[in-house]
Amino acid sequence: MRPYGAGQLDVRITIKTDDEALIYMRYEGILAGDALPRVLGGEAVPPADYYFRTTPYFETSSQKYAWLNKIVAVGVGQVELSKAWVGYKVYEVG
Repeated sequence: MRPYGAGQLDVRITIKTDDEALIYMRYEGILAGDALPRVLGGEAVPPADYYFRTTPYFETSSQKYAWLNKIVAVGVGQVELSKAWVGYKVYEVG
């Protein structure tokens, strides 16, 4: 957490696709807003009530997904801690 109440994200994961390709994804981001204590407390809060944005980058040796190595993207996140669930919609910046 930053001193003024925003969560700073620093995430690195490897994703396995349905067709067994491996994609390394890293991103930084911000989770903030007046509803943040409710979100972190496990309450289901509509994503419009808080700010959750990421900047993902991808690396893969898969030829099928090689296009991901060449894009800049922005993610809009949603979290429900009571379900141990975090989801994103990721958009290529064009």
